Amino acid sequence: MAEGRVTRGTTGTNRLRRVDRWISALPALRRATDPLVVDLGYGASATTPLELHARLSRTRADVEVIGIEIEPERVRVASLSAVPGVSFRRGGFEVPLPTGRRATVIRAFNVLRQYNEDEVPAAWDRMVSRLQPGGVLIEGTCNEIGRVSSWVDVTAAGPQSLTVSLRLTDLDKPSIVAERLPKALIHHNVPGEAIHSFLTALDHQWAVHAALATYAPSQRWVAAVEGMRAAGWPVRGPVRRWKLGELTVDWAAVAPAA
Repeated sequence: MAEGRVTRGTTGTNRLRRVDRWISALPALRRATDPLVVDLGYGASATTPLELHARLSRTRADVEVIGIEIEPERVRVASLSAVPGVSFRRGGFEVPLPTGRRATVIRAFNVLRQYNEDEVPAAWDRMVSRLQPGGVLIEGTCNEIGRVSSWVDVTAAGPQSLTVSLRLTDLDKPSIVAERLPKALIHHNVPGEAIHSFLTALDHQWAVHAALATYAPSQRWVAAVEGMRAAGWPVRGPVRRWKLGELTVDWAAVAPAA
């Protein structure tokens, strides 16, 4: 039996481009002997699984994407758009896959927003149990046009990092991402919680380096990220990732208080 609840099914062209770009650079995908990627809860059309395959195939020509949806009619309609390397099947957090196979990466985007926070750990555990050794669950959310996005990388060892990814042009404050935090964090953006301190500090660094916007928003962002690292935040990744409007930190630095 499929595990989970039907989502609203909202989808759109290029909505998930930021997280697709992240997945394409994952060592788990690049090193996999069976590069199988799952798009869990892809919504009312085949758009995001097809885009995911097109983007990942630039890194792994042999990548396979399976779109999984809990609503049977969505699976039927999406299957009409199947192409080599992309297929569709019904399911939920149990991630049904061909016998003997497990996923290299599971992307579950805009799925857990409708769940209660206390349901998140079990959903994470269930999906992670369907990963290959060294595989990664990417769970997060974004706005309707994909310009404001965040996600958590989860492995068998638990959540590893939080990534914020923003379109920098015309960005007012980075804390706009508060509205699109993963379910595990969204209700903790209050004084006294680590995620609130993180976003407050990021807003501060963005304001401090406002003059650099004269040259390019990316220069302002890189300076802000460097400021975060200098202030003691455990920032991950090289500068080339920061230039994309990304900021990744260790999960422990933003995790909810026990």
